[in-house]
Amino acid sequence: MANTSTRTLRLLSLLQTHRYWPGGELADRLGVSVRTLRRDIDRLRELGYPVEAQRGVDGGYQLAAGAALPPLVIDDEEAVALAVGLQAAAESPVEGVAEASVRVLAKVVQVMPGRLRRRVEALRAVTVPVDWGTGAGVGVDPDVLTVVALACRDGERIRFSYTAADGRGSERQVEPHRLVCLNRRWYLVAYDLDRADWRSFRLDRLAAPQGGGARFAPRALPAADAAEFVRAGLQGIPRPHRVEALIEAPAEYVRARVGRWGTVEPVADGGCRLLMTADSLDWPAMALGSLGADFRVIGPPGLLTLLEDWSSRFGRVAAAGGGAGAEAGEAAE
Repeated sequence: MANTSTRTLRLLSLLQTHRYWPGGELADRLGVSVRTLRRDIDRLRELGYPVEAQRGVDGGYQLAAGAALPPLVIDDEEAVALAVGLQAAAESPVEGVAEASVRVLAKVVQVMPGRLRRRVEALRAVTVPVDWGTGAGVGVDPDVLTVVALACRDGERIRFSYTAADGRGSERQVEPHRLVCLNRRWYLVAYDLDRADWRSFRLDRLAAPQGGGARFAPRALPAADAAEFVRAGLQGIPRPHRVEALIEAPAEYVRARVGRWGTVEPVADGGCRLLMTADSLDWPAMALGSLGADFRVIGPPGLLTLLEDWSSRFGRVAAAGGGAGAEAGEAAE
């Protein structure tokens, strides 16, 4: 018979795989008596797992929703699926999801056996990510993301190779502070030991991070938070396109949908002004089109040209589709 700790974990795993277990069947699966099963259930409750019991001859047990999320037990297949899903979620445009995904991914990868890590890497290698106009070359190696996230969490110095915007390469040794996901790019905010100053590093330009195990005492960041530090550094970097548009929709509505990528200002008529900077005009065009509201482009002229081209192309497709639909309807008659 398995020891108590092993049996408790096995019991937890079984409760998580079925919504409801009859008591006798659950005891048989564990190879214990019904009385021992009750003691094991009580042990799970003491650990914070909300296990509900149904009395009677056909009574049984099931996990219920609790006041807090207790630790979960997952199998190999679930662990691989979780890691792959978290890597994809790290590219999410939804506020807060990317950062939380990286924190969980770091925890999962830290305890994942090597054989499962290889399966995760194989799946990632044959998966094509969706690119919503953020430009080429912004992908981040999940291994780099995980190593840097763990270093931030553990307060461990790391070394890495870095390629600056002008193409110059250098070796850096830093004290990592925080990871920031801004405009679908990842940045590491860290204290650069060689330059004796705070810096932000784009993770897609960072390679081969290695931790030597050296710990450090946290330093005071010269900003309210890491995201503000990155934004301040980006303000001095010129962007090819500065977009301005007046939108016939409330500022709250527009801010909730595309405010992450720009600034939304209310205007007198109940609409709002959207200001964006971008490396490509494709993404502002898609963002404006996704709002479902009329708008007027103030600038740049290139955005108007792009929208005119898209309008003509979509109009041709719609016209052709309508004709095909009518012909299909006539044929059906």
